[in-house]
Amino acid sequence: MVVTVNLLPDHNQLPESDGAIVENFAEHPQSILLTSAIYPILQQLHPDGQFTIGQDSGIYWQITADPLKGCIAPDWFYVPNVPPMLEGKYRRSYVLWQEKVPPLIVIEFVSGDGREERDQTPPSPGCKPGKFWVYEQGIRVPYYGIYEVSKGAVEVYHLVNDRYQRMVANARGHIFIPEMGVSLGIWQGCYCGMELPWLRWYDGEGKLLPTGEERAELERQRAELERQRAEFEYQRAEQERQQKEKLIAKLRSLGIDPDTLQT
Repeated sequence: MVVTVNLLPDHNQLPESDGAIVENFAEHPQSILLTSAIYPILQQLHPDGQFTIGQDSGIYWQITADPLKGCIAPDWFYVPNVPPMLEGKYRRSYVLWQEKVPPLIVIEFVSGDGREERDQTPPSPGCKPGKFWVYEQGIRVPYYGIYEVSKGAVEVYHLVNDRYQRMVANARGHIFIPEMGVSLGIWQGCYCGMELPWLRWYDGEGKLLPTGEERAELERQRAELERQRAEFEYQRAEQERQQKEKLIAKLRSLGIDPDTLQT
């Protein structure tokens, strides 16, 4: 019997969780940093709103007897040209045989020694394929990022001729993703009370892309600067008015009509 596509399970039938826990306290803030900063850029790239961001969300890439064995959950990924919701509902997972559009980029946050994220083991009976192999050969993701907070470093691999090639950072230490028009790099700073080398997005000129909170703070500072400028202009105009009134009063005290001095 031939199995048709409409008999295959979709995101409503497949498990949305494997029960795994977040491995460290930096992972959730790191995902927020990436999403919040890149979101306005993706809105510009997709004015129709057709894009999806996943954070520690499952990608079903292979049909297996145990569904979770055909699933992988990147810490962060972005898929262009797909709707953020399906049939008016939030996504429980991202199912490749439904969508047929792989993520443009996936990013893994290393908690251990990085071997799991760099594992190129192919699938075999009783052996689960490594993450690196799944992204390169299974899903064929164009860009794969490996971020190590303990080292303050990021590696990005680009799929070229069916194989990943490690990309070279520019003089700033940033790695450019042409399709997005932005770069990935390390930013040393404090976020959510933690001073760490965070993974951040940068624009083409090497400027840090701000998060929503940072954009709000920049706008607050701009508004405050404008208020101070307006206050200064008001005080300057008021001083000029008072000086002019004093001069007029002085002239009149000397019996001089100020109007006769005007040209």
